[in-house]
Amino acid sequence: MYFLFAGLALLATFFAYVAYTESIWSKSLRTRQAVLGQLGLQRTESIRYKFVGFFHPYCNAGGGGERVLWTAIAHIQREHKDIISVVYSGDTDASKTDIITKVKARFAIDLDPSTLLFVYLKSRYLVEDSRWPRFTILGQSLGSIYLAWEAMCEFIPDLYIGGLDAMLPLHGAQRTVLIAFADTMGYAFTFPAVAWLTRGTLPIGAYVHYPTISTDMLARVRAESWKMRGKRVYYRLMMYYYALSLSHARFLMVNSSWTQNHIASILSHEHFGPVTRWAPRLTPLLAIELALLAKALWTVDAAGSQAIQTVEPEIVYPPCDVRQMVKFQLDNRAPIILSVAQFRPEKDHVTQLRAFAQLLMDHPEYKKSSPNSEVRLVLLGGARNAGDLDRVERLRSLATELDIHHHITFVVNASYPEVLNWLSRSSIGLSTMVDEHFGINIVEFMAAGLVPLVHASGGPLHDIVVAYQSQPTGFHAKTPGEFASALHEILTMDPAQAKALRERGRRWATERFSEEEFVRGWEKSGWRSHLP
Repeated sequence: MYFLFAGLALLATFFAYVAYTESIWSKSLRTRQAVLGQLGLQRTESIRYKFVGFFHPYCNAGGGGERVLWTAIAHIQREHKDIISVVYSGDTDASKTDIITKVKARFAIDLDPSTLLFVYLKSRYLVEDSRWPRFTILGQSLGSIYLAWEAMCEFIPDLYIGGLDAMLPLHGAQRTVLIAFADTMGYAFTFPAVAWLTRGTLPIGAYVHYPTISTDMLARVRAESWKMRGKRVYYRLMMYYYALSLSHARFLMVNSSWTQNHIASILSHEHFGPVTRWAPRLTPLLAIELALLAKALWTVDAAGSQAIQTVEPEIVYPPCDVRQMVKFQLDNRAPIILSVAQFRPEKDHVTQLRAFAQLLMDHPEYKKSSPNSEVRLVLLGGARNAGDLDRVERLRSLATELDIHHHITFVVNASYPEVLNWLSRSSIGLSTMVDEHFGINIVEFMAAGLVPLVHASGGPLHDIVVAYQSQPTGFHAKTPGEFASALHEILTMDPAQAKALRERGRRWATERFSEEEFVRGWEKSGWRSHLP
């Protein structure tokens, strides 16, 4: 009798799942023509529009990840006229016109509103770090899953690729592609949710800016207390589930060799010992593993058999529009130390303030009031929300406490022309984030002629501030004291030596990290092969 009831319950659950997914698909299909009409487009025999979705809840933040998003969409609009880009955004306080205007002002990128659709998500607060003061990674991951459910319920980006899915037929010949941009908050956990909601018919790809959890995080948890041991177990389980979620991707683009190495390592499961491999298979964790694996990427070969496809992450360096920056002169720069970074915790502006305070303490001559001799630190960056604005005020308070506030300028949410103005005048580009995945701001420093001083880790160490023609292109440091010493060394460099360093940095930045290089890498990734 028990097995009978269990079987009936399982059957009822299956039919409920089919009915529910059918309902959200039907809603999306009914919305399709209305969306085309809203955009002023009409599907014809010669033009069959396809919808490519971009899951980017903070699309209006104005950071490096957003530059990648808008550059990719602008490229698609220029080269693929039959594609409508669908952006799943949590910026409910910004209209379509507002966002397009900000993209133009911040990045100098022109977007065509006729092939751009915004789907607004009301539950973005679930992926805010402030929402989860404890178990932040887990909380944000669960929040992103809910956000993905909200996104798919609002609109499934429909793509006509021809042919019937052999295993799970859905509306005859319909199939979709979602390109999800997973940033530091861990949106890879949306992949299995999207797969379940679309019955596995939705090929998924990703441009990964930063792994949700990395081996570096595990390495930092070294203490042997029970609390630290528990934290290691928590991190390893989250990494294991992260790897399972990533297995849904049919193509993976990453922004640096640092990110590539971490993602490849996670996907290989090489860091998972027997305990980590078997613990998730114990009740109730088994249900989680089955949920993540049930819709993992499967392909049908020519013989009709199924096999799991292994996807290798490919490096596609973020786009850096340096066309105006390379025109800036390299001589006669003001003694300005410029930081360009969003006011987020991981950017570590505190280290910048402490390093600058140490510099002024060791070399009080830099405090002179003469415009040509006074060294000034400029913190320029975007503030996404009230939390970021509060962080700016705390930084101001710290500057006052360190008695350096008279030598610091804060520039919040600057326009693109303002950013260019500061880049054209400053001498040093400062970045202190630990394990920065890439660092578009650093490339901009180099292209604009600033001498970069970056943290000795991540993308800045391995991809950007590297030797060019066997000569250095910048400086690295780790502690506030090391940063202060490097700042003094740069400020006192021989002018001819400094100019040669600036020239090398500019040549390297323009050769390796241009927008044209990004477009080539984007197309080479094979994303178009998933479209008809």
